[in-house]
Parts: sequence; C-alpha cells; structure tokens
Amino acid sequence: MRKISYGLLAGAAFIAAGAIEAQTIAPAPVVTSTAAPPASDNGVLTGTVSDDTAWQSLGIAIPSFATNADVPTAASAGSTAQLGRAIAEVITGDLKNNGLFKPTGPNSLPPIPIIQVLTPDFPTWSTRGTEMLVHGSVSAASNGDLVVGCYLYDVSLRQQLVKATWQLPPGDWRRAAHKCADTVYSRLSGESPFFDSRIAYIAETGPKAHRMKRLAIMDSDGANHRFITTGQAMALTPRFSPDYRKIVYLSYLNGRPRIYVYDVESASQKLVAEPGNPTFAPRWSPDGKWILYSMASAGNTNIYRVSANGGISQKLTDTPGINVGGSYSPDGSKIVFESDRGGSQQIYVMNADGSNQHRISFFGGRAATPEWSPRGDQIAFTHIAGNLRIAVMGVDGSGMRYLTDSWQDEAPTWAPNGRIIQFFRTEKGTGHTSIWQVDLTGRNERRLPTPVDGSDPSWGPIRQ
Repeated sequence: MRKISYGLLAGAAFIAAGAIEAQTIAPAPVVTSTAAPPASDNGVLTGTVSDDTAWQSLGIAIPSFATNADVPTAASAGSTAQLGRAIAEVITGDLKNNGLFKPTGPNSLPPIPIIQVLTPDFPTWSTRGTEMLVHGSVSAASNGDLVVGCYLYDVSLRQQLVKATWQLPPGDWRRAAHKCADTVYSRLSGESPFFDSRIAYIAETGPKAHRMKRLAIMDSDGANHRFITTGQAMALTPRFSPDYRKIVYLSYLNGRPRIYVYDVESASQKLVAEPGNPTFAPRWSPDGKWILYSMASAGNTNIYRVSANGGISQKLTDTPGINVGGSYSPDGSKIVFESDRGGSQQIYVMNADGSNQHRISFFGGRAATPEWSPRGDQIAFTHIAGNLRIAVMGVDGSGMRYLTDSWQDEAPTWAPNGRIIQFFRTEKGTGHTSIWQVDLTGRNERRLPTPVDGSDPSWGPIRQ
C-alpha cells in the first residue's frame, strides 16, 4: 500500500473555480498555530493527563466536509460528498470517545457550502453555542488520490487556529479523518496525538474449553479489521514494534511455544525463538533490538532477552518462583515485571541488564501484567483483590488508584500519548472477552467493536 502523504499547507489555501487547493504538501506531518491561543497563555488547555484532574470540556461543531465537485471515488465511503460526511463522522467519534471534548457531528448540523470552509459564518455558529469549529474539504486529484483539508477555528475569537492537508489513496481515507482529529486534539490539549494508530489483539472464537485464538489488527476505533493468523496455531500476547512495522507474538502449535515476528507490510513472519519450555509474554525493547520473554524451567519461571533477529537468549532473573511480563521504561533503562518471589504476585523493577531488582507494590492484594507508560511517569497493571481491576501507580509504586471496577479486567496497554489505557474484560459466567478502554480519569470508559471476542490488546505507536 502506498504511504500516505500529509503535511501543512505552506501558504494560504485559496478558492479558485470553486475549488480549495493545497499549494504544497510537505513530506512530514506538521501542524502550526495561525491565531491567538484559545484557552491559556501558553495556547493549550489546563490540566494534565497524569492525574484525575477533570479536563475542560469544549463544544466542537464538525459539519460535513465540503467538496468543490461531487464525483465518484474508489473509496469505500463513496463519492467526494459522501466522503465529506463520513470523514466528519469519524472525527466526531474520535474526539467524543477520548473523554475530553463534546463534539457535535454532521448528523446534527447543516452542511456548509465550499466558500465557508475558509470563511466560516461565525455569527451563526456563535448562536448555536459552538466554541470550536472544524471545517474541511474533500476533492479528487487527477491521479485518483484524495485531497483532504482540515481547518480548526475559534468561534469567539473568529480566528483560524490550524490548517492542514493530506493527499492519500482512496483506500486510506479514514487515515485523513484520524489525522484531522489528531490535529484538533493536539492543538487544543497540548498533548501528543493518538487517533491515527493501530491495535493488535487476540481474536477468540469457539467454546470456553476449546478457544481458537488468532492474531488480528484494527484501527484505533475498531475499523479496518483483519485477521493475521489462521487459528491453526494458538496466538497469544501480541505487541507492536516501536517502528510499527512488526508484531511480536507467542504461538503454540501442538503445545510447542514459538516466538514469531510478523511483518505487517510484507505479511511474512520470522521465527525468533523456540524455547521448548512453556513461554510467556514477549515484549520489545524501545529501540526494537531486543525481545523480552518469560520461560518456565525446573519449576521456576524467569525473564530472558533475545535479539530481535534471534540467537542466544540471556537470562535476566534467576530466583525461585515465577517472574513474568517484562515491560521496558520508555528510555530502555529499566524493566517492570511481576514476581511471586516474596510469597505473592507483586510488581518489581530492575535495570535493563537484570541488576537492582526490587519490589515496588506494597498496597495489599496481588498485582500483575505491568506496563510502563510511554510518558514514563506511571505504570498500569492488573490489581487482584477479589475482582481484577485496572489500576495505575507511580514508577516507585506510590499513588495507586483504580481506573475500572468490574469483575475481571486485565492486561492494560497504553495509547501512544499515555492518556488512554486499553484492556480486556471477561464476562462473568460466559467467559466471553471484549476489548475496552478507559482514560486516566477513570470516568470515560467504552467498548471497542470487534467481530468476535477479543483479548490481549496492544496499542501501537502513532503512524507516520
């Protein structure tokens, strides 16, 4: 698939012969401010993503993106006019589901003429109580590509805050919507984007006692779903590589564990390790050079690392009991993992070479499946005290707090910007599993759509 081309409009877009045209398209994603900040002195909303402070809610209107000519396209959504509505709907869903904004989408708003994309009718929007306005355009390029423009306006200031355009193949139209949502989110929150990202997970079918588990991937909103493995061998615990090109996962065929790296673009895979003994939870190092995994041997389970290209494994832990689930800190200097060496399942941290192993969880109950935040400031994990709940704590074990309160929630994975956590939930009685996400306030929880049951989600980095 041809890579998306995206970038900032280097000069002002202009209206000529009824069309909105991008003067240049840069080779890298850039968003810039073109007006005074809408909220605070530094141009972003107040609050943080690392505590439970309530973020400011903004009313954002997102009418259908306009088009200079309604023409057929090869996109699944249809013509340019149909795409304009579909793109606005995706943006609305992205901004609504992150828990920060309260957008109003195209289904509740009148369409705008092409002339208003760059010259909004601010008085009318003001009477609707709109604070921020997202306008956009969709046109068909001569080579069959789509050109999508995205514009954010502050209604009270009557100023444009950002403008961006993307040229992309028709099959990637949803990426333009996610990029626009990322642009709006980043400008208003001051945080890194995350909508244009993918999720790998384990798709589960069949009876509870004999589940078929396949590797699958989808967009961050559940769209563009596809199965990667056939189910002939059981797939477990996938994780995207830091460069987004590969997925490491554990495969069991006839009870024999193997660690594979699957190349997403070429649809090929490579065997990295075949430990022979029961194996668990392969994980990447931040530089993509190493893969951690856990292996049981002689009654104990320890953590090892192996080159991403395969080779001899190095043992990092060597204690009686079970050591499982290593996750690197963002800078690669430390590893968080779970261990029962002290008598109960708890969270430990060690240096990347295995030195300085020490316990950090001392808040009662048991703790498992730790995952270091990409921001470096928190660790998400499964807390087990009766029910299984998703919780977070500081990297020293302080400040533990719950984000969910259900019967069995486990295996957290972070959004690329460290604001949202995904996990899987098991339904009491039936054993059905589903993918959920919650923001760091713990107040905005939603289920992701999957065609079958889902477990072990892995949220990949932002796509380039």
